[in-house]
Amino acid sequence: MTAGRYERSAYRAQSDDERAEKARRTGGEPILEFEGRTPFAAYVRPDVLLSLQEFRTKSASEPAFLIGTQLMELMFKLGHIEASRARDQLDADDADAALRTLRRLRLVQGLMVGSWELFGALSPAEYREFRDQLAGGSGFQSSAYRQWEFVLGNKNAAMIRPYEGDAGVYGDLVRDLIGPSLYDAALGLLARSGLAVPADCLERDRAAPYRPRAEVEQAWRQVYEDPVRHHTLHLLAEALVDVAYEFGKWRATHLLVVERVLGGKPGTGGTSGVDWLRRAAEHRFFPELWSVRSAL
Repeated sequence: MTAGRYERSAYRAQSDDERAEKARRTGGEPILEFEGRTPFAAYVRPDVLLSLQEFRTKSASEPAFLIGTQLMELMFKLGHIEASRARDQLDADDADAALRTLRRLRLVQGLMVGSWELFGALSPAEYREFRDQLAGGSGFQSSAYRQWEFVLGNKNAAMIRPYEGDAGVYGDLVRDLIGPSLYDAALGLLARSGLAVPADCLERDRAAPYRPRAEVEQAWRQVYEDPVRHHTLHLLAEALVDVAYEFGKWRATHLLVVERVLGGKPGTGGTSGVDWLRRAAEHRFFPELWSVRSAL
């Protein structure tokens, strides 16, 4: 076995009858004796996960900050997984499955927004106790966040430069930069459903930022003006707006938390702080789904 890693535990599907028999034998009490590691530890790997918290100061607030940040990173990864899955399901014309995935994605985003409460509870004095340990580190440098943004459709090739020194991470980012986004997949489904989407929207350079088109807004307008005829597309449009809405809440809450803790001070990663975050918070994913509301 490789040091620091688990061997893949033996897995065998159990029937409901087998589980019921096991509960009968234990009298309904939990099993307390195992040979070696518990099945839970073999699957979740808490020895690895819980060893990653290397606190650098004696500040009582640093554990909440570091663990909260690591939690956010895990949620970014999950958000990327779910958004990629929904994109692939739309590409396969399985809109019902994509809607279920997008519902789950919105729940993930709700957890992300709620996670800011841990950071917002910090006073400026508490944050100063360990802020210097970040050096030039910033959440802006999170590759998991950048992958999530790319797959949702906020493409910017310049944003992958910080990762050029890490071949594995850089390769993952390039893949998501040049690959189709969730919105690209939605527009493809819109076109295959008989609505007019310009060909250059469907066959554009995927690595370039998406530019809103009046023709795409008109296609979504047709969906909204006849939600019975376009039932599935209408559900998809609202599910996508849900995702964009939650992302907007995440950014807005981030801005408020930073303003509460840092005021107008520059960020640790070189940005101007709240001014930069305020500009970033103005971005909206799936732009025609927002602009069409003014036309209805």
